[in-house]
Amino acid sequence: MDRRGFLTRASVGGAAAAAGTVLAAPAIAQEQPTINWRLASSFPPSLDTIYGGAVEMSERLSEATDGKFTIQVFAAGELVPGLGAIDAATDGTVEVAHSVGYYNWGKDPAFACGADLPFTFSARAKAAYQYQGGGIDRYNEFLDQYNLVSFPGGNTGVQMGGWYRKEINTVADLQGLKMRISGLAGRVMEKLGVVPQQIAGGDIYASLEKGTIDAAEWVGPYDDSKLGFQKVAPYYYYPGFWEGGPTVGFFINKAQWNELPETYQSLVRTCCQAVDSNMLAKYDMKNPTALMELANNGAQLRPFSEEILTAAFQAANEVYGELSNENEHFKTQYEAMLQFRNDWYLYAQTAEYTFDTFMMIQQRQGNLAVGGAEGGAAPAAEGAATEAPADGAAAPAPASN
Repeated sequence: MDRRGFLTRASVGGAAAAAGTVLAAPAIAQEQPTINWRLASSFPPSLDTIYGGAVEMSERLSEATDGKFTIQVFAAGELVPGLGAIDAATDGTVEVAHSVGYYNWGKDPAFACGADLPFTFSARAKAAYQYQGGGIDRYNEFLDQYNLVSFPGGNTGVQMGGWYRKEINTVADLQGLKMRISGLAGRVMEKLGVVPQQIAGGDIYASLEKGTIDAAEWVGPYDDSKLGFQKVAPYYYYPGFWEGGPTVGFFINKAQWNELPETYQSLVRTCCQAVDSNMLAKYDMKNPTALMELANNGAQLRPFSEEILTAAFQAANEVYGELSNENEHFKTQYEAMLQFRNDWYLYAQTAEYTFDTFMMIQQRQGNLAVGGAEGGAAPAAEGAATEAPADGAAAPAPASN
């Protein structure tokens, strides 16, 4: 055997194999640039589910790029005030913000369209509108003037209607009510006689305790349970019709976005959508237990009356008319929502509503708990349905479109 020739051939073959191994490595790890961004959150770490959305985004992106694309997350107040996060992304103080568009509604009402408008969508309907109905593109067309690109980055599901020091049964009970409620929802409630108050989350409890305010809305059972509101404002109303499917968003500086390779842009969109879906799942997991704990600790559940809901719905439509006359960007987005909303709730009256209604009745009858025991009963809530509809839990026939 030609030993020298064998070794030479072996060396060449080994080098080729090694080269092949390098070429087979993930393209991101081999070819993409190193990117380090800073993110300003509008939330404190104590709101672990909302704040955690930004942390999850950062972790997913780092994992997908083998650490080449990192985002350092800063809580509200660490770099900029929580309500200033979107502006910080606009002016380039940070590359990205994790916030809610309606925080900037005073600057431009159209910001609220990407977050939530009273009496528009549930979380599921909102996702369908955004991802399949063109909602994300319409919102980004508006945001272009603010040097921003945005993608959904979380949803709480329909929120609760807040904490009240007294029972609220009629529209008359809302007259002069001092309520911590912000943004577009405050403008709607103002038409019903409510006096909106802008109060930071950390000051709400003290304001309720002292009687400086009569009511306050926050988020929902899981987040509310941390603040002890039931001790000073025991009446816990639902639903929070001003936030049927509130979207938390990632707001990215557009100049920075445009500099990203297409591969990174694709990964960002994918990670945002994953966070969007996962946040809702977390709330759906945590809220049921939290609500039962609140009820056991003194919270008295109450539904808003049909009178209040109807009056609020009409007030919201008045506000939308006013804003559409004032702001073309708001009008464009709102009108696109209308037809989608009509079709969605036409469909939702059939299979979804009927199935959910039947299963809720089974839960109230104790048939869903392990062994059919009564232990799974919901906390007592006034005004909640306890019997099947007359036709045996069938949904009302959809109205003609």
